[in-house]
Formats: sequence, structure tokens, C-alpha cells
Amino acid sequence: MYRILVTDDEEKIRALIKKYAIFEGHEVVEAKNGMEAVLLCQKQDFDIIIMDIMMPELDGFSAVKEIRKSSDIPVIMLSARGEEYDKIHGFQTGADDYVLKPFSSRELMMRIDAIMKRTNAISDTKMQEQRHDIYASKGFKADFTARKITIDNKTAELTPKEYDLIFYMIKNKNIALTRENLITNVWGYDFCGDDRTLDTHIKKLRKSLGEYSDHITTLRGVGYRFEG
Repeated sequence: MYRILVTDDEEKIRALIKKYAIFEGHEVVEAKNGMEAVLLCQKQDFDIIIMDIMMPELDGFSAVKEIRKSSDIPVIMLSARGEEYDKIHGFQTGADDYVLKPFSSRELMMRIDAIMKRTNAISDTKMQEQRHDIYASKGFKADFTARKITIDNKTAELTPKEYDLIFYMIKNKNIALTRENLITNVWGYDFCGDDRTLDTHIKKLRKSLGEYSDHITTLRGVGYRFEG
């Protein structure tokens, strides 16, 4: 269900859109002109706006421009005119779609669904990006979500076990990690190798980290520590 702000100076148009929107399960709030729409957006939250262009007090273009100063709510512009200038100006102002009057209410509902699906997909992508678990220190960056290590913006080529090792050490940074601890948590309890396997991987990691190799400190007689 979407919360829709329908802005049009024609009561019949508002009533028609409201009728179909409610039938689709949406909530509708009405505005008679652009100024009223701007004021409503300052006080309430909406998922999408249906905005007529030619209205008294404040036209649709000006209203959208004002709303865009503080919100990126999707907007569908309505117009009785089909001039290319109006469409271009509408998109430049920040409109997401443009519908000519007279229009099919069913088509308008489908356009709303399409825009909201696209908007929600973009929001989900941004949220995924924001949820990235990243450790960064100067030119060294470890992206746990992408399972990627970059050194001065260049991707480091590591083996799967090297990734496991460096990520585990970073997750436990500034903690003294014994050899037994590292082998158990990175290779597993049933590991049949010896300490030299760990030392070899540490040596390769330091080489891959280049000038940032000093993040890995050797603790003689104990193990290693990732400092950061």
C-alpha cells in the first residue's frame, strides 16, 4: 500500500484518481494546488505524488521544484498539453514520469506501481551498500561483504584461505592471537598441518599488503596480532 498525494485543482480529477487508488488498496491525501501540496509535504510523509501542472497559486513545476529542496519523493506530472517543452521541463524539475490528460486510471495505477518498484529497488541497493562491513586504514581497505582487499585502490589477489586469515585477524584486531587460535578458527579443529602453514600464509599476506604489511605484528612465542 502506498500513501499518495494527489494534487489537482479539478475536483473531478482528484476524485477519479482517489477512487481507483483506494480500490488498489492505497491511501490518498488531496491537495487543490501546488502551494497546498508543498505545505503538506513539509508536514507529512508520502510515497508518491501525482502533480498537475496548470494550477492556481503555485503551478506544478514550481511545486515540484520546491518539494525537491527537501525530498526525493517520486512525482508523476499530469498535463492537458503534450508539448515537448512541458515534458522536458517536467523532467528537469525532478519529475519521474509524465501523463497526458485525459488518461486511463488503470494505466496511471500501473505507472505508480512501476515507479515505486524501481524506487524501492534503488533504495534496497543503497541499503545494501550502506550495510557493507568495511575496515579501512589509509590506503588499506578490507570489504568483508564483498570479500575483497584493496591496497591503494588496487585489488589484492589472495587465496581463499588468505582471505579467511586476514578477515579473522581484522575482526580481532589489536588482540594477541595465538597460533593455536588462528589455526583452529581459520583452518578448523581437524587441521592436520603444522605451524609452518600459518607462517607461510602470514608471509604471503604481508607481501600482498605491501607498505601496510606492518599491520600484522609477530608476537614471538605467542602468535600474531593485527594492529589497526
